[in-house]
Amino acid sequence: MSLRKTTRVAAAAAAAPLLVVLTPVQATAHGTMYGPVSRVATCYAEGPENPDTQVCKDLVATSGTQPLYDWNEVNIANANGQHRQLIPDGKLCSANREKYKALDWARTDWAATPVSPGALHFKYRVTAAHPGTMTVYITKEGYDPTKPLKWSDLDQTPVAVANVARTAPTGWYEFNGTLPQRTGRHLLYKIWQRNDSPEAFYSCSDVTFSAAAVASAPKAPTEKQIQAGLSKSTVSHHGHGGDTTAQERNVLPQTLASVAAVGITAACFLTTRRRRIS
Repeated sequence: MSLRKTTRVAAAAAAAPLLVVLTPVQATAHGTMYGPVSRVATCYAEGPENPDTQVCKDLVATSGTQPLYDWNEVNIANANGQHRQLIPDGKLCSANREKYKALDWARTDWAATPVSPGALHFKYRVTAAHPGTMTVYITKEGYDPTKPLKWSDLDQTPVAVANVARTAPTGWYEFNGTLPQRTGRHLLYKIWQRNDSPEAFYSCSDVTFSAAAVASAPKAPTEKQIQAGLSKSTVSHHGHGGDTTAQERNVLPQTLASVAAVGITAACFLTTRRRRIS
């Protein structure tokens, strides 16, 4: 191969990574509780553009449709188990994120899943799997759904604790728990703390210990709805959550700088070598 041809090939190879790195990327997210269905999943299932219930209509009127299209993103990137320190009372369902503030509304018209004391099978729709621990708490007897949820409202004994795997081939994490005796409306609060990262995910699921509420039980989004909403989501279904740390936000600029430096160094080397030979 001639020196001229070798120079062109080497230069092209050095430049190629720049094309890959400069491709636009989305922030990413991980999932939410489907059984019992979470607040954000309930409103997404109703349809972000034209929801059915008044609370979901009000959510869209207040926060727009994006929190629903990004249903799998309620996270804190650097939680590292410090949930109570990072999330103040009244902000548990939103994980203290402005984008999801409507999820904290203390209202009695959130659609609630009928449940009974005893065994309960939990289903979590995961869009990016990571090893960690799912912990689910329930509100204490006497909980008032017309008041913002506080940490002290939660029973200290979890109703479910499950270690989840690095992979979820079916797209689901499923585990069992046990509900205590309760009456009326309650909240199930889920924390998913990853053990390969400080990131954690959160969700609130409304439940009612009343068989009479079966007719108004909320529905989870279908796979067809998930696929239909992907183009309007600002988060992808792989990797880290949208609430990134400063270090994560600097990854792309640092990568670009590194690749650019490699490309410039390669080009200078080839140019110098060519001059010496000629």
